[in-house]
Amino acid sequence: MKLIVGLGNPGREYLFSRHNIGFMVVEALALKHSININRLKHQSMLGTGKIAGEKVWLAKPLTYMNLSGSAVKALLGSSFELSPESLVVVHDDMDLELGRIRFKARGGSGGHKGLVSIMEKVGTREFIRLKIGIGRPTPEGFPYPEVSPHEENPGVKNFVLGRFTSQEEPVVKEVIPKAAEALETFLLEGIETAMNRYNC
Repeated sequence: MKLIVGLGNPGREYLFSRHNIGFMVVEALALKHSININRLKHQSMLGTGKIAGEKVWLAKPLTYMNLSGSAVKALLGSSFELSPESLVVVHDDMDLELGRIRFKARGGSGGHKGLVSIMEKVGTREFIRLKIGIGRPTPEGFPYPEVSPHEENPGVKNFVLGRFTSQEEPVVKEVIPKAAEALETFLLEGIETAMNRYNC
């Protein structure tokens, strides 16, 4: 059994924001497999079903991005009795250009506050991530280019919490089903095959 967690922020004001692309991918996967993410439990919205013959739980934490670890810890420590090795986290990534996806079997946070929270609460880096590229803001939209994009600064915060532009939307509409397909491949054929096929 696998637990696939899409990261994002709850609330109407964050719908379709760049930071919420993890939510969007999990929702697309759920829709494709007729899984209703409608159970409120363990600080998350949950749904369960079978994908590629394997039972999966799909989750969207309601804790807000920077506190995602609290929800993930609650999910892993619940009656599901899952280990971190069963966890897949889907999240946005500024280090990948918009439209690219990449599986990662383990590693650091890359400065992503949601991953930082998960690692701190769960106590390990040993879980799978599917990173969805959102790119970096243009110089005009990033007023503090001399500051690392992973530091706390208004330019980054406004960018990740902002909605995709009309120019970006066609790419987003392509990458979301592609990411859902990549998760299916992972469930059916394993992480190595998924990495070889989608990490380009």
